[in-house]
Amino acid sequence: MEAESQPDGEESGQSRPQVMNDDGDQSVREDGGHNPVDPNGQFSGHSADVNTRTTQASTYFDQKIVIPHSEGVRFSFRTLWAFTGPGFLMSIAYLDPGNIESDLRSGALAQFKLLWLLLVATILGLLMQRLSARLGVVTGMHLAEVCCRWYPRVPRILLWIMVEIAIIGSDMQEVIGTAIAFYLLSNGKIPLWAGVLITIADTFTFLLLDKYGLRKLEAFFATLILIMAVTFGYEYVTVAPNQVEVLAGMFIPYCKDCGPKQLLQAVGVIGAIIMPHNLYLHSALVKSRDVDRSKKSAVKEANFYFFIEAAIALFVSFLINVFVVSIFAEGFYGKTSSEIYDSCKASDNPHAEIFNTNSTEVEVDIFRGGVFLGCQFGLAAMYVWAVGVLAAGQSSTMTGTYTGQFVMEGFLDLHWKRWQRVLLTRSIAIFPTILLAVFEGIQDLTVMNDLLNVVMSLQLPFALLPVLTFTSSPAIMADFVNGIVMKVIASVLTVVVIGINLFFVAVFIQRLPEHWAIYLAIAVVVCLYMAFVLYLAWLCLIAMGFHCLERLPCVGCLRVPEMYSVHQSENRADDTDVDILSETPMEQTSYGSID
Repeated sequence: MEAESQPDGEESGQSRPQVMNDDGDQSVREDGGHNPVDPNGQFSGHSADVNTRTTQASTYFDQKIVIPHSEGVRFSFRTLWAFTGPGFLMSIAYLDPGNIESDLRSGALAQFKLLWLLLVATILGLLMQRLSARLGVVTGMHLAEVCCRWYPRVPRILLWIMVEIAIIGSDMQEVIGTAIAFYLLSNGKIPLWAGVLITIADTFTFLLLDKYGLRKLEAFFATLILIMAVTFGYEYVTVAPNQVEVLAGMFIPYCKDCGPKQLLQAVGVIGAIIMPHNLYLHSALVKSRDVDRSKKSAVKEANFYFFIEAAIALFVSFLINVFVVSIFAEGFYGKTSSEIYDSCKASDNPHAEIFNTNSTEVEVDIFRGGVFLGCQFGLAAMYVWAVGVLAAGQSSTMTGTYTGQFVMEGFLDLHWKRWQRVLLTRSIAIFPTILLAVFEGIQDLTVMNDLLNVVMSLQLPFALLPVLTFTSSPAIMADFVNGIVMKVIASVLTVVVIGINLFFVAVFIQRLPEHWAIYLAIAVVVCLYMAFVLYLAWLCLIAMGFHCLERLPCVGCLRVPEMYSVHQSENRADDTDVDILSETPMEQTSYGSID
């Protein structure tokens, strides 16, 4: 029988986390044991003085899936099934409307030539998601909670603001995508502003599913992913792209005859695939499994199965992204606006006028892409496309809501009911969107999408650097600390992302009006941005073992968290690993001292 989740607003001390086995039978944990949070809302283990509470009105923390024992078995499908869920919810961020639009533009601008970059970006995303999941499994806390307990107050608040900006930016893209889907499905009878308002009501409705249990909630998200796979797969079969070209574009890292537009789109692919707030989400979702963190073998097993599950989930999302790229690479690439307009008039498409322009270059986005499919392959193709975009928008909205709640509680220890959190972020996201929808039009909504992609990319270092910092620290990860290869890969990825951000800023500045005040403001913001990134990078290098950076005179006024102090580890005996962990301001277990 599925366990009922805790009612909204009920204090954590009034109930105990429910535990379900992989078949759905429930039990209630009676003692602290290996549960990171005891019934009174405090951390068990060495740091019992650190106050925290479980997430209220959240199925993910009110219920735990029991992991079946598989001792002596190297791999068990039953155990994998018990761990299946968090990775698929995480993978939804790789399928949000922003990613869908990035995919179709890649195909329209560069045909199949950027598929290899999509594959590389997905693999790099998997590596970073692996670090995020490992942090949650090993520490029993998600990324925002670890940031709260380690970073000084001012950097912590700045990190929270940056993550909130990323969440709101993603939410705006989801609102835009959902509104366009309603517009297409209704043949324009539901105006854009009405579609924007509908996103408020439907989000609250879907969040009620949280009351029906963890497994049902995960099944619902899996259904939305299935809808995207079926709808975009249908379009893929209908368009029938050249399979040889698809495979060549996927595995040959080359972009023949690519110009500035293709280069800009290639840079955008990386920014669209790796979502900053998704790292915070994944580290929280893994807490839904009942892992005995007092046993090194149990933690190792959890890391192993979570990685397999995440790899499967991202493989599915990658296939869906390939479907979208290939659809427009085969059907849209090389088309002129007049050709598409004639096709639309011939098929009597109600939105044909959007292609009635004098420009030879055709801009493509989620809306125009759907109309094009309807013109070229029949109205059914347009409606199927709209259903897929609607599923992408709804699923991303719900996972964004969970992320926002985890981040707010982790960074600020603020425990809001989820409907309050939805109302806040959705209101912020809807206000500028509905103004554009009412006073401008659908073209301006897609322009806003471009700006949001830049904003999202700018927030990436504020997720990548904390994840790399904590997972590279022996004081936090013990035996599960990053190896040298992972440190190098993650560090290179972070440097590349920062370079991409600066490239985006340079391109975006060129589109702004030429005025000294605008350039001055941008220069100030860029300097502050780089200063904060360098500060986080400095702490990250110290965590990796470059303790000489602590002694630089130019940074003597900055606080180095005691957890990474050289003196803390140098002045201790070799057999005090557990004591080092217990004196950090974080809840830890003692498996780090197990041989």
